[in-house]
Amino acid sequence: MDRRHFIGAAAAGALAAGTSSALQTTGKARRVGLIGTGWYGKIDLLRLIQVEPVDVVSLCDVDSNMLESAATLVASRQKSGKKPQLFHDYKDMLKQSGLDICLIATPDHWHALAMIEAAKAGADIYVQKPISVDVTEGQAMVAAARKYKRVVQVGTQRRSTPHIAEAKEKFIDTGRLGKISYVDIHCYYHMRATDNPPDGPPPANLDYEMWTGPAPMRPFNALTHPRRWRAFMEYGNGIVGDMAIHMFDMTRWMLKLGWPTKISSDGGIYMDRKSKANITDTQVCTWEYPDLSIVWNHRTWGDAGEPDPKHSWGATFYGEKGRLKVGVYSWDFLPNGKGEQPEHRDVTYEFDKFPEDKTEKDLETHVSPAVRHHMMDLLSAVDKRSKPVADIEEGHISTASCILANLALKAGRSFTWDAQKQMVVGDAEANKMLTRAYRKPWVHPDAKAV
Repeated sequence: MDRRHFIGAAAAGALAAGTSSALQTTGKARRVGLIGTGWYGKIDLLRLIQVEPVDVVSLCDVDSNMLESAATLVASRQKSGKKPQLFHDYKDMLKQSGLDICLIATPDHWHALAMIEAAKAGADIYVQKPISVDVTEGQAMVAAARKYKRVVQVGTQRRSTPHIAEAKEKFIDTGRLGKISYVDIHCYYHMRATDNPPDGPPPANLDYEMWTGPAPMRPFNALTHPRRWRAFMEYGNGIVGDMAIHMFDMTRWMLKLGWPTKISSDGGIYMDRKSKANITDTQVCTWEYPDLSIVWNHRTWGDAGEPDPKHSWGATFYGEKGRLKVGVYSWDFLPNGKGEQPEHRDVTYEFDKFPEDKTEKDLETHVSPAVRHHMMDLLSAVDKRSKPVADIEEGHISTASCILANLALKAGRSFTWDAQKQMVVGDAEANKMLTRAYRKPWVHPDAKAV
């Protein structure tokens, strides 16, 4: 049975039975906690609640208003109706909660420390992408998952998106495209902050010192919190780390690719220099494999519908026998020559099974099925003690490859990557950039000492 059918069957079975293998074998629901109760943290947690009657016992956030709001929402959605215990410090939550599964949806600069502590605490983990803000953080995260024998799923849910899994099976796995030597991945959404709010004191409900954590300290302004922190490289990896990683990871999965051998990037802030945002507004990245190039483009200006309004964020696989356009809303197969007809498929919505999707605040409804299936894949891997489809090592490859592209842009030269040694070949300066300095008193994790 292929993964797409397995995930669908597993989800359907669990939903039909109204129970889970954890309940069936132990009589107890899995204990779940969430670190980071903002926008996507709630999306992830509520999708998990939809596919299994878990017991959400704890929530953690450094924004007290966000934390209280999430607790009320979770109590209204989980089967028990109970309000989870609330924590300000994730270490306190991990010590006290006895979690089976920990979800991590903090800003990117907190992913590594939280994930490693959750692994030490004996929880299986769902961590949002990108997994890290530097390469060596990712190495330590993989090491921790293996040392403590934890199942870790990364939030690169394109691997569990029903219509994308179908496209992989139908056109890639069968060889209908022929040899593929070029994949264009791109995003033309206008998602970069363009405003320039003044600096000021953080709101009373936010512990800004703890929110900043190991990242460099910046003056607080409205671009920092809530939800807009992606405007700054101090907290993430720019649009490459936010959006390219999804399509790059999807491409690797569909084509069964590992590490690229050569990485390069060009770009910068070309159009909007007035905003405080310091991420690029224009960037091209190239990841090279034997007989194959994957090329990313983003621009946060101009017409987001060009060159294809149906695929403003997506990937185009160019093969000998045709093209396959894959995005979050649909796929299109365009054969070369005569003999085959173009084919189209839209995203699978599941409003009939989950009508609450229609009214949930800020929910990306087209992504809901993908996150649900991703959660089901995690639960299956937890039961079997196996690797999920977006295992932490896969997340590390995709994350680090995007970080290396950003570093290549910063260095002004291409990198040749030695996957076995986890080093840039013959470039001492580049290898120093693989680790980002932590702000005291936080200590950067070490893969040899997790």
